[in-house]
Amino acid sequence: MLVTMKKLLDDAKKNNYAVVAPNAWNEDTIRMSIVAAEQEKAPLILALYPVMANIEDFAQIACKFAEDSKVPVAVHLDHGSQFEEAVRAIRSGYSSIMVDRSQLPYDENVKEVKEIVKIAHSVGVTVEAELGHVGQGKDYTKTRDCGLTNVEEALRFVEETQVDCLAVAIGTSHGVYCGEPKIDFNLLKVLNENIKVPLVLHGSSGTGDENISKCVEYGINKINLFTDLDLAASDMFIEYIKNKSSIRIVEACNILYNGYKEKLIHNIKLVKSNNRV
Repeated sequence: MLVTMKKLLDDAKKNNYAVVAPNAWNEDTIRMSIVAAEQEKAPLILALYPVMANIEDFAQIACKFAEDSKVPVAVHLDHGSQFEEAVRAIRSGYSSIMVDRSQLPYDENVKEVKEIVKIAHSVGVTVEAELGHVGQGKDYTKTRDCGLTNVEEALRFVEETQVDCLAVAIGTSHGVYCGEPKIDFNLLKVLNENIKVPLVLHGSSGTGDENISKCVEYGINKINLFTDLDLAASDMFIEYIKNKSSIRIVEACNILYNGYKEKLIHNIKLVKSNNRV
């Protein structure tokens, strides 16, 4: 069934677990994500990063799969960086959107997020925003500390914007880390104690199972995933073809998408969202 992300994350916060939000981009990744969620009886957030596929085309497929699913599924626009993208997603049937203005000064971030929250909430669409900034793994040693979320600003931000959930920067990074991830669990603990809306973790891939599990324990309710799923797919494919002289394209695609699915199942269990439906 297609549901709002707020419905999923409010339950996750109440019961201290997280919901996985894999980046999907075509019918196969959408299908594999739902197969994984149904197998594990877990809620799911299908997330589209706009550079990976057309907003309207993705909605047409993802919303139909979500409506037919045996588990609750939110269809989410990830890292929407333009006003136009938010409006297109809302009009296309997404049940949640991320308004990413995290690289703007605080006042501009608030102003632009508030504007979209007003529109989205008028039609029942969940809104996520980011305060602090989760950078790229290749720049991790340079950017890790400068982007961390400020607790006092976060309190003001949630109150001023009325967002439904907040992506926080606690030491993770997008993509492959250059260096060892260093998670500020004390910061996460204080954020969770003070912020009343569910907290979101970007840059989960490569952070490590122990760190992710601890992040959930300390209050993270949504885990964004792509790089780990991508690498798991390619690793499974490479292992499969080691002793083969040739492989058909359909067989190759099945191997890749199964690798994506199996890694997603691993993460569903890791964040304790299995058997929640």
